[in-house]
Amino acid sequence: MLKAIVTVMLKKGIFDPQGRAVQNGLESIGFEKIRSVRIGKQIEIALDTQDKGVADASVHQMCDKMLANPVVESYSFEIKEI
Repeated sequence: MLKAIVTVMLKKGIFDPQGRAVQNGLESIGFEKIRSVRIGKQIEIALDTQDKGVADASVHQMCDKMLANPVVESYSFEIKEI
């Protein structure tokens, strides 16, 4: 069995209000040397296959069709053995 770990982030240049709120909060408690904070999401998917090629193609399709909004988000993923 394989596991995909998908990371979805807003594309560069897209305003990230959650990231800005976290940055403001961190600065307010004394962490002043922060250039920026970006918030994303991580998704773990257990795949019922041992074929990394099949897993790779499937996860690409999942990301393109549902997990990421290609207009404002980018994604990357890693396939690992469980």
